[in-house]
Amino acid sequence: MTEIAKKRPEFRNINALTDLPTYRLPAAGWVSILHRVSGVIMLVLLPFILWMFDTSVSSEISFGKFKAAFVVGLGFVPGWFLKLVVLALIWSYLHHFTAGLRHLWMDVSHSAVNKDFGNKSATATLVISIALTLVLGAKLFGLY
Repeated sequence: MTEIAKKRPEFRNINALTDLPTYRLPAAGWVSILHRVSGVIMLVLLPFILWMFDTSVSSEISFGKFKAAFVVGLGFVPGWFLKLVVLALIWSYLHHFTAGLRHLWMDVSHSAVNKDFGNKSATATLVISIALTLVLGAKLFGLY
């Protein structure tokens, strides 16, 4: 065999249990995975979103029950857990929205699509979605 044939890189599948803990994804990879995760969270929690909307706009009495659910809880589910679920929904929406804007921008401006822009825009997407989630989460938990 020639030297070139011997030095060919070996491509292998990633084993989820052994390789993923040491595998370093770039920021764009994390944004891509989290974009899918946020979409799944919003889809799975859609019945909860519809219940929250229906309960909050039906009447003044149902709105009072809606507000009380976040203080005392619903049945066996404590109020703080409902707030965590809503916080997950807030993050899901914000991340999905900002990542979607990032993808739209890349689709519109083809000349801006390069490795540097991908890294910077992915980092900005993560920072913006987490910062807005912290601000709205602080409001949700009554810090201001």
